[in-house]
Amino acid sequence: MTLRNDKYLAILEQIRWGGQPKCPYCESDNATAYKSEKRYHCNSCYTSFSVTVGTIFHKTHVSLDKWFLAIRLVMSSSGGISVRQLASEVGVNKNTAASMLKRIREGMKEEREMLERIAQIKSL
Repeated sequence: MTLRNDKYLAILEQIRWGGQPKCPYCESDNATAYKSEKRYHCNSCYTSFSVTVGTIFHKTHVSLDKWFLAIRLVMSSSGGISVRQLASEVGVNKNTAASMLKRIREGMKEEREMLERIAQIKSL
């Protein structure tokens, strides 16, 4: 994990949790941070989690800086954005861009507020 990605994780934690980790499985805020990872241990249901669990970012290998850029591009384009244009601007192949676009569109139904807040971030 890069230092740059750590910044994006911190921003996502602030947007999603307001700085207080919350277990996506049991909704408890009784969590302990792992020292060596950007993960948490829930002291209520005993699972481990990260800020990406339960979001469009879960189980993706695309870095958060590319995700944030893609969200900003998709949400700011009034007429929509093509897969090829998204791929070119974000720096991923067209299959990855298509997958990202699908997740972002699904996220606009379920996590719109979080995506809108991410779209407002200019760059780091």
